[in-house]
Amino acid sequence: MWYYAIKVLISSILIVIISEVSKRSGLLGGLFASIPLLSFLAILWIYFETHDTEKISALSIDIFWLVLPSLSFFLAFPYLLRKQIAFGWSMLIATVLMLILYAGMLALLKR
Repeated sequence: MWYYAIKVLISSILIVIISEVSKRSGLLGGLFASIPLLSFLAILWIYFETHDTEKISALSIDIFWLVLPSLSFFLAFPYLLRKQIAFGWSMLIATVLMLILYAGMLALLKR
Protein backbone atom coordinates (compact mmCIF):
# COMPACT_ATOMS: atom_id res chain seq x y z
CA MET A 1 0.00 0.00 0.00
CA TRP A 2 2.82 2.41 0.86
CA TYR A 3 4.41 1.75 -2.51
CA TYR A 4 1.30 2.98 -4.35
CA ALA A 5 1.03 6.00 -2.08
CA ILE A 6 4.65 6.91 -2.87
CA LYS A 7 3.99 6.52 -6.60
CA VAL A 8 0.96 8.82 -6.40
CA LEU A 9 2.83 11.34 -4.25
CA ILE A 10 5.84 11.56 -6.59
CA SER A 11 3.61 11.86 -9.67
CA SER A 12 1.46 14.54 -8.01
CA ILE A 13 4.48 16.56 -6.91
CA LEU A 14 5.82 16.62 -10.45
CA ILE A 15 2.49 17.85 -11.82
CA VAL A 16 2.34 20.65 -9.21
CA ILE A 17 5.93 21.68 -9.97
CA ILE A 18 5.20 21.90 -13.70
CA SER A 19 2.05 23.96 -13.17
CA GLU A 20 3.81 26.36 -10.78
CA VAL A 21 6.80 26.81 -13.11
CA SER A 22 4.39 27.42 -16.01
CA LYS A 23 2.79 30.32 -14.12
CA ARG A 24 6.15 32.07 -13.98
CA SER A 25 7.57 31.17 -17.38
CA GLY A 26 5.59 29.76 -20.27
CA LEU A 27 8.72 28.61 -22.09
CA LEU A 28 10.22 26.90 -19.04
CA GLY A 29 6.85 25.40 -18.15
CA GLY A 30 6.52 24.19 -21.73
CA LEU A 31 9.97 22.65 -21.54
CA PHE A 32 9.16 20.80 -18.33
CA ALA A 33 5.74 19.73 -19.62
CA SER A 34 7.25 18.47 -22.87
CA ILE A 35 9.61 16.14 -21.04
CA PRO A 36 7.75 12.84 -20.95
CA LEU A 37 7.73 12.65 -17.16
CA LEU A 38 4.69 10.39 -16.97
CA SER A 39 6.26 8.05 -19.50
CA PHE A 40 9.54 8.07 -17.57
CA LEU A 41 7.69 7.32 -14.35
CA ALA A 42 5.65 4.53 -15.94
CA ILE A 43 8.81 2.97 -17.35
CA LEU A 44 10.57 3.23 -14.00
CA TRP A 45 7.62 1.80 -12.07
CA ILE A 46 7.31 -1.13 -14.49
CA TYR A 47 11.04 -1.80 -14.34
CA PHE A 48 11.16 -1.72 -10.54
CA GLU A 49 8.08 -3.93 -10.28
CA THR A 50 8.83 -6.47 -13.04
CA HIS A 51 12.32 -5.98 -14.51
CA ASP A 52 10.62 -6.94 -17.80
CA THR A 53 12.63 -5.06 -20.42
CA GLU A 54 10.58 -6.53 -23.28
CA LYS A 55 7.42 -5.00 -21.80
CA ILE A 56 9.25 -1.69 -21.33
CA SER A 57 10.55 -1.79 -24.90
CA ALA A 58 7.04 -2.40 -26.27
CA LEU A 59 5.65 0.39 -24.10
CA SER A 60 8.31 2.80 -25.37
CA ILE A 61 7.45 2.08 -29.00
CA ASP A 62 3.71 2.44 -28.28
CA ILE A 63 4.35 5.76 -26.54
CA PHE A 64 6.32 7.01 -29.54
CA TRP A 65 3.47 6.34 -31.96
CA LEU A 66 0.79 7.63 -29.60
CA VAL A 67 2.59 10.92 -28.96
CA LEU A 68 2.01 11.88 -32.58
CA PRO A 69 -1.78 12.35 -32.34
CA SER A 70 -1.37 14.22 -29.06
CA LEU A 71 0.66 16.89 -30.86
CA SER A 72 -2.46 17.92 -32.77
CA PHE A 73 -3.87 19.35 -29.55
CA PHE A 74 -0.91 21.71 -29.18
CA LEU A 75 -1.38 22.99 -32.72
CA ALA A 76 -5.17 23.28 -32.70
CA PHE A 77 -5.62 24.75 -29.21
CA PRO A 78 -3.51 27.92 -29.64
CA TYR A 79 -4.84 28.35 -33.19
CA LEU A 80 -8.43 28.33 -31.92
CA LEU A 81 -7.60 30.72 -29.07
CA ARG A 82 -5.97 33.14 -31.52
CA LYS A 83 -9.15 32.99 -33.61
CA GLN A 84 -10.98 34.33 -30.51
CA ILE A 85 -12.81 31.07 -29.83
CA ALA A 86 -13.64 30.84 -26.12
CA PHE A 87 -11.22 28.90 -23.94
CA GLY A 88 -13.69 26.12 -23.12
CA TRP A 89 -14.71 25.62 -26.74
CA SER A 90 -11.09 25.73 -27.88
CA MET A 91 -10.19 23.10 -25.32
CA LEU A 92 -13.13 20.93 -26.32
CA ILE A 93 -12.54 21.17 -30.08
CA ALA A 94 -8.80 20.55 -29.77
CA THR A 95 -9.45 17.59 -27.46
CA VAL A 96 -12.04 16.06 -29.80
CA LEU A 97 -9.64 16.44 -32.73
CA MET A 98 -6.90 14.77 -30.71
CA LEU A 99 -9.21 11.90 -29.71
CA ILE A 100 -10.21 11.34 -33.34
CA LEU A 101 -6.55 11.18 -34.32
CA TYR A 102 -5.86 8.81 -31.40
CA ALA A 103 -8.61 6.52 -32.68
CA GLY A 104 -7.06 6.61 -36.13
CA MET A 105 -3.59 5.85 -34.81
CA LEU A 106 -4.88 3.00 -32.64
CA ALA A 107 -6.63 1.54 -35.69
CA LEU A 108 -3.37 1.76 -37.65
CA LEU A 109 -1.34 0.21 -34.85
CA LYS A 110 -3.72 -2.76 -34.54
CA ARG A 111 -3.02 -3.74 -38.16
